[in-house]
Amino acid sequence: MFCHQCQETMKNKGCSMQQGMCGKSAEVANLQDLFIWGLKGISVWGYKAKKLEIYDNEAAFFIAKGLFSTITNANFDRDDFIGFIKKGIDFREKLKVQFLAAYKQKNNVDFSSLVPECATWAPEDDSVLLAKANSGAGGWLEIENEDERCLKALILYGLKGMSAYAEHAYQITKSCREVFEFLMEALSALVDDGKSQEDLFNLVIKTGQMGVKTMALLDEANTTAYGHPQITKVNIGVGKNPGILITGHDLVDLEDLLEQTKDQGIDVYTHSEMLPAHYYPKLKQYAHLFGNYGSAWWLQKEDMAKFNGPVLFTSNCLVPTKADYKDKLFTTGAVGFDGVPHIPDRPEGGKKDFSAMIEMAKTCAPPEELETGHITGGFGHNQVLSLADKVIAAVKSGAIKRFIVMGGCDGRHKTRDYYTQVAKALPKDTVILTAGCAKYKFIKLDLGDIGGIPRVLDAGQCNDSYSLAVVAMELQKAFGLDNINDLPISFDIAWYEQKAVLVLLALLSLGVKGIRLGPTLPGFLSPGVAKILIEKFDIKPITTPEEDVAAMMAGN
Repeated sequence: MFCHQCQETMKNKGCSMQQGMCGKSAEVANLQDLFIWGLKGISVWGYKAKKLEIYDNEAAFFIAKGLFSTITNANFDRDDFIGFIKKGIDFREKLKVQFLAAYKQKNNVDFSSLVPECATWAPEDDSVLLAKANSGAGGWLEIENEDERCLKALILYGLKGMSAYAEHAYQITKSCREVFEFLMEALSALVDDGKSQEDLFNLVIKTGQMGVKTMALLDEANTTAYGHPQITKVNIGVGKNPGILITGHDLVDLEDLLEQTKDQGIDVYTHSEMLPAHYYPKLKQYAHLFGNYGSAWWLQKEDMAKFNGPVLFTSNCLVPTKADYKDKLFTTGAVGFDGVPHIPDRPEGGKKDFSAMIEMAKTCAPPEELETGHITGGFGHNQVLSLADKVIAAVKSGAIKRFIVMGGCDGRHKTRDYYTQVAKALPKDTVILTAGCAKYKFIKLDLGDIGGIPRVLDAGQCNDSYSLAVVAMELQKAFGLDNINDLPISFDIAWYEQKAVLVLLALLSLGVKGIRLGPTLPGFLSPGVAKILIEKFDIKPITTPEEDVAAMMAGN
């Protein structure tokens, strides 16, 4: 195997042993590479078909959900990927037939380019498929030029992040055609030998631009379905009823679960990135949405062993399980793990069936108490902008000197304590804007407020990073500034996986400069591409909390 898509990749170069740092086996990693290679094949035909005004929504959604399943800590099940590869070949052949039939009727369409092998290959049986996977087909080391490899990694990992956001939006809107078509365009470009490095860099920025659109689409979907987030105190203690713990990011899954557990004597608790579900008015109406249990995703082994009840994973953030709670785990959506029951997709117009979890929960003891108190959040763009006059007045009076965006991901690295130390070291006239599980490094600290404005404003999930961009752009307008970089705002971003890559590309596409990125720069970042990003966007590695706080307060 060779995988370098996450921040914890081995020696910050790439996992190449029998198991990745995330816990996936070499076989699963190789199958994922082959699956993505196959998704590129579907996209070759899908992108050609688009030029003839042919669009297959089922195939397009398969690409998006397929990419999502390969995100770090999403699906560890080898059998799933064998099935995905076979199904992908069926979709590819379907699009190929559709295109060729239409092409015969419209001969003036250019079809002179050679079709890459990924658009034609099919395994004879599983042994051939596995041999192809283990041969490194579609793997990164096939690309000899390190700058080309880096640019293609930035694009692919950005697309993976985009697919996650799009999949969640699609569950609500059932419409993501522009995003899905871009996924096909970009994936087909990754196997086009005619693309120069300049072409690839332009596609990196275009991926960021489409990332902004995708996050806006998800924001609109969530707020239309559930209302705009409101300032909310979320209980972090426990009740006396047995519970179900839900983690991940999918709000539709949570709504289905809440509907099916009404009046059942069961409390529903959120975990990690599902914490912001408590901020949405429609979901807050469920009295048995009791509170948030535990902390960030990487602490799940400790949290879930003490929860006592069943746990539902709705998206990535699963780690290899411990035997003492594995029998209480359920997966759904893009998530999978060998031996863990998987709840199928909801039927058209229907809901997912969580009855097995509900019946199990009734036999379980209530959760063990980990802590008591509350977490306050709900500062999405609509809520923050409703306080705009108060915020602007505080900035003009000098009560607020600077905003620090510390969003993104949490993780196991001890170096991530940097973000806790930065939060503690920041002067009391600063406000932290956050989204994503990075918040768990400081959300439970008592950092006080500035004239009633909390010093930590949590916009929500990593999916809600769009809110941070909207707030920045609206403040730019309010202060009459020509450039977003003239705001009293600094970006100190923590990354772990591919959604964070897309957020970074989205910020770059908006012209944001001077972003600090940590705890390490990506292992897939080549010196040549790093030089370009530093020159164009002034991207910086983190240093020490003291040095970085001083630099940010000085506007650097």
